[in-house]
Amino acid sequence: MIDTLKLLMSKDKEFYTFLKKQLKISPDNLKLYELAFLHRSASITLPDGSVVNNERLEYLGDAIIDAVIADFLFRKFPNEREGFLTRMRSKIVNRAHLDSIANQMGLVQAVKSYATSVETMKKRICGEVLEALMGAMYLDKGFDKTLRYITEHVMNHYVDLKQLSQTETDFKSRIIEWGQKHRLKVGFDTIKESRQTSGSNPVFSVQATISNVPIAKGTGRSKKEAEQMAAERTLTFISSSSEFSTDALVHYLERSQMRKRD
Repeated sequence: MIDTLKLLMSKDKEFYTFLKKQLKISPDNLKLYELAFLHRSASITLPDGSVVNNERLEYLGDAIIDAVIADFLFRKFPNEREGFLTRMRSKIVNRAHLDSIANQMGLVQAVKSYATSVETMKKRICGEVLEALMGAMYLDKGFDKTLRYITEHVMNHYVDLKQLSQTETDFKSRIIEWGQKHRLKVGFDTIKESRQTSGSNPVFSVQATISNVPIAKGTGRSKKEAEQMAAERTLTFISSSSEFSTDALVHYLERSQMRKRD
């Protein structure tokens, strides 16, 4: 019993040191932060049957990060219009970028997960842990201190606003605009939603169509992410296909649409 307590105390001390030195966080309620790093794949079932993992903290942290980034951008760019601020926020909080930030922060070394590889954790889990971590900080420290941490520590050290402003991520809007320009209907149909294993994230598959003709598929952990992938692949097909010029593609799709009507 004494050896078990010593082991638990040692692990708590190690984790506390990780938060303090690596992440520059001084926790009051250490258990909240430990919970933030407990991925759903490593969920703990309590004697009363309830399941414990970081999902609820992830939900809370997602909302906190959204609010803080909106506030940050509003103050940082006083002369920019709503569209610019919305696009920049989307680039900062999208899943791939949050995963990148979390990896730069070194969160992977403390994640508790049954993922098959470190690369899987880096690409699919760490961004969720970052959200849960901010949810834990909000409960432990309050909104003002969480805002200060995100803006002064995360934004200043791990986010390149200049680079992000030049990065295109909204492929869905671009392909819809392309369709409007050529008077062709662009659609996105969810063709599959599945959970590969118990407790894992859902996987969405989306089919992008032009004039009801299937063009490209995309997958992701959300419908939005899958749509963006399908849209990006459709744009790549349009711009780089050696088989069709844009005019020829438009003509082909128009003929396909006419044949369906007949």
